[in-house]
Amino acid sequence: MNKQAPKLGAIDLNLLVVFDALMRDRSVTRAGQRLGLSQPAVSHALTRLRHMLKDELFVRSPNGMMPTPRAEQLATPIRIALDGLQQSLEPTQFEPATATATFRIAVDNYAAIVLVAPIAEHIARNAPGVTLDFRPSGTLNIPDLLDRSELHLAIGPPRVQAERFSLRRLLQDQFVVVHRKGHPAARAREFSTETLATLPQLEISSAQFGADFAEASLGKSKPVLKPAMRAPFLSAAQILATSDLVSVFPLNIARHMTKSHGLVLHRLSRPPKPIEAAMIWPRRLDNQPAHAWLRELIIGVVANDFRRT
Repeated sequence: MNKQAPKLGAIDLNLLVVFDALMRDRSVTRAGQRLGLSQPAVSHALTRLRHMLKDELFVRSPNGMMPTPRAEQLATPIRIALDGLQQSLEPTQFEPATATATFRIAVDNYAAIVLVAPIAEHIARNAPGVTLDFRPSGTLNIPDLLDRSELHLAIGPPRVQAERFSLRRLLQDQFVVVHRKGHPAARAREFSTETLATLPQLEISSAQFGADFAEASLGKSKPVLKPAMRAPFLSAAQILATSDLVSVFPLNIARHMTKSHGLVLHRLSRPPKPIEAAMIWPRRLDNQPAHAWLRELIIGVVANDFRRT
C-alpha cells in the first residue's frame, strides 16, 4: 500500500526552512545558529518533519547529520521553492547604492589573480553596503554548493554544464613566456615551442591554469618541456627574477607579474589553447534582481578592464 503524501496545506513552512538549514550545515547546532533558533527547537522541528514525511531524514554520524536518500531527493526541490518564495518577497529592483547584501563567489586561481581585485573595486565604489565572500574553488563541489545556495556564483573554466545552471563566458587569455630581464633567450621577439623546449622550466605546483600544447603542435610532435623546479605561484615571480628559469602563464597574469618584478614576457609563435573564464550560476536566479545586477557588473568589469587576446 502506498504511503499517502502529506497535504501541502498541512505543512508548516518553518519546518522546510529548518530542513534546508540542516541540509546546508549537517548539524543541529549550526542550523540553529543560522536560523536564530535553540538546539531543542531545531530538534523538535526535525522530529515533526520525520513524523510528517515518515523518514529519518538525517542520521547522526562522526561527520555530522548525514541525509538519507529521501532527504537528498527533497533537498533541491525545497531549496528551489524557498529561493522562489524569497525572490517573490524581495523588491522588484535592486538599488546598489543603498542595498545591503552578501554574495558568495567561488573563484579559481586565474579569476582570483586577474578578476577579483577589479570586481571588488567596482563593488566598493558602486555598492558600499554589498559584501563579497570570495572562496577558492580548488577543493569545492561547485554544483552541489550552487544547488544548496551556499554559493551564488562561480568563476572559472566553463566545465559545469547542466540544465539547472546558466553560463556566461567572460574572456579568453593566451599563454605567454615569462622570464627575467637580460635572460639569454630574451633576444628573440617571439618564442617558438621548440625554443621553449630547450629552456629549463619553472612549473607551478599550485596553479589550475597549466598550458596544454597539444593543439599548438598542429600535427607536429608535442614539445617536451623540462621542469627544472616546481614551486607555488606565490614564489614564482621572485624565482624567475633571480634565475634563468622560464615559465608559461596566461597573459593577464604575466602582466601582473611584470609590473612588480624585473620580468618580461614573450609571445609564443604557436601558443597553446587559450585559457577561458566563465560565470556559472543556478538558472533559478536568472531574473533575481540582485543577482542579475552582480552579473552585469562583472560583465562590465571584463569589458572595460580586459581585452580579449
